[in-house]
Amino acid sequence: MAKSLLLICRRSPWSGPGAREALDVALAGGAFDLPISLLFLDDGVFQLKPAQQPAAVQQKDLTANLQALPLFGVEALYVARADLDSRGLSAEHLSLPATPVEDAHLAALLDQHDLVITL
Repeated sequence: MAKSLLLICRRSPWSGPGAREALDVALAGGAFDLPISLLFLDDGVFQLKPAQQPAAVQQKDLTANLQALPLFGVEALYVARADLDSRGLSAEHLSLPATPVEDAHLAALLDQHDLVITL
């Protein structure tokens, strides 16, 4: 049985290669039918903000990678509610459906997975 993996995305989409690398790991694992979940924390919640304009900061758009996640079997997406709130975002207006998680439940989410990687 494959071990479950939780990828924690903490970086904004344009702060460096971290956001793209997390999505690449998720897509690669999904291609091999590994049970993968993604948790967006801190500025990582900005990865799910719709209508981004990466060309303004001379970056490549991550939208296609995000939209491909369900095609690769990566459907368990979580987002820290407190991080959404502190950045003026709401779960209802994200580019992909993500389950909001309260801070008090983050430890339980981590415990549900065999492996946890923060990128």
